[in-house]
Amino acid sequence: MSNDRGHPAIPKLCDYLAAGKMHRREFIRFATLLGMSAGTAYGLAGLPGGDMLPAARAQDMPKGGTLRLGNRVKEILNPHTFSWGNYDSNVTRQVVEYLTITGHDNITRPYLVEKWEVSDDLKTWTLRLRQDVKWHSGRPFVADDVVWNLKHVLDPATGSSVLGLMKGYMIEEVDTGQKDEQGNPKLDMKLWDANAIEKVDDHTVRMNCKVPQIAVPEHLFHYPLGILDPEGNGEFKVGSNGTGPFELVEFEVGRKAVLQARQEYWGDMPHIERLEFIDVGDDPAAAANALTSGQIHGLVQADPIQYEPMKRIPGAKLYQVPTAETAVMRMKVTEKPFDDPKVRQAVRLALDPDSIVQVSLRGLGTAGEHHHVSHVHPEYAQLPPIKRDVEGAKKLLAEAGYPNGIDIAISVPKDPPFKAVMVQAAVEQWKEAGIRARIDLMPAALYWDVWTKVPFGCTIWYHRPLGIMVLGLAYRAGVPWNESSYANAEFDRLLTEAEGIIDPDERRKLMEQLEKIMQEDGPIAQPVWRNNFTFMNEKVQGFEMHPTSYVFGNRLAVQG
Repeated sequence: MSNDRGHPAIPKLCDYLAAGKMHRREFIRFATLLGMSAGTAYGLAGLPGGDMLPAARAQDMPKGGTLRLGNRVKEILNPHTFSWGNYDSNVTRQVVEYLTITGHDNITRPYLVEKWEVSDDLKTWTLRLRQDVKWHSGRPFVADDVVWNLKHVLDPATGSSVLGLMKGYMIEEVDTGQKDEQGNPKLDMKLWDANAIEKVDDHTVRMNCKVPQIAVPEHLFHYPLGILDPEGNGEFKVGSNGTGPFELVEFEVGRKAVLQARQEYWGDMPHIERLEFIDVGDDPAAAANALTSGQIHGLVQADPIQYEPMKRIPGAKLYQVPTAETAVMRMKVTEKPFDDPKVRQAVRLALDPDSIVQVSLRGLGTAGEHHHVSHVHPEYAQLPPIKRDVEGAKKLLAEAGYPNGIDIAISVPKDPPFKAVMVQAAVEQWKEAGIRARIDLMPAALYWDVWTKVPFGCTIWYHRPLGIMVLGLAYRAGVPWNESSYANAEFDRLLTEAEGIIDPDERRKLMEQLEKIMQEDGPIAQPVWRNNFTFMNEKVQGFEMHPTSYVFGNRLAVQG
């Protein structure tokens, strides 16, 4: 690609936009993924903007001081295996950075990558690295660093969820020659080609995909893909090397993480001297009290149960954004009674999502449709609404061999609190259909030790800018975050095909099929989408609510 409009698909996108086949935001997203600058894409769409965070560049923002944010402080071992988007990764993202960055507007831009180029067939992605970036140690940031990180996250032994995103186009399954307990062949995964990740020169890396893929730049901002120093072998701790604007100087699980601004940085220098994440615990009232007393300047993310008390705090300012964040009540398809699709359908059919949104989110969200693709996703396909049908749920249970209903237990972490409220509302509705559920309320740390193992669990899933991303992470067969053990060959085939299609109508047709499979055969009951919101003291400047609750410390300031 030699210029902003060089990819042959971009004129087609312009035609789709002009014909009304593509919304303006959808055009911007896919034009930028094909390499067009955000400013040009915004201009062609007739929208103002293009800068990711213009407020962060204000020259009159105050300098110095300490910004304290309430957030859980979880154990950090290997950032490539993170499962929390707004806890552990918000600490590390101040130190280790990403090849790309998806802003508050859901548009992905270059970051450690200066620009990218994609072949006409969407199979070859050339990443041009910035040449002014240095590690904190003083060593230049080079292509070898990127190659190591990409290979590390795609190594099945690492256990990174990046494998779920990239499996369709970077990985192949190979027969190990061994058999499992049922006599089926045991499969392993490896890069599909020895040259799949290629170093071209010291500042150029090429990803050679086995099938077309449109979303590579957004995958590179998946929060477990922070670029680590290879010399650290995947570990992260106080003093770890990075390329970011801060260094971690103090860390204590369950108490706080302290980051100190660096004096040298390749990008926008921080306004604040220190950024502290203060653990405010599972109790939502404790977080509200911490904000009221001035112990913290704000929360990384607030829970619906905190909305009413927090909006009455003097000097507290509300920030919110619609998102594709949700909590799914997922069923392990290898465990009875959830091994029968009719039972899974009954669990969904017995619910009234609209009422659960009101109860669990205080109306700060929208109803889910049990397929984990949101209205905010550009490829969302509208299906006929599923109305609550208690008698239909009973009939399905009877057909599955449970004429007297079922007795089940659902594991629910205490944090974030809205999930327990959502599950309690679901439990009351299930009773009418003969689904008798007991809630096993667990400390969050304990739940995340078993979240992929319990037969029935309630798991938070953060916002992703594309529906195909979350489907790949959570439901593609054999990937690390497939907590339900769901495996559907037709689903995987359609998903891989959808990942490589630019035409919005064609991609939406495939998404419609994927959504139907999820509703008819899938492993989840998903009644809500939540708005992401928080409260910050009015002294905080430069803050914008990111759909995934990401914090960029060098873009924030605090008045003394």
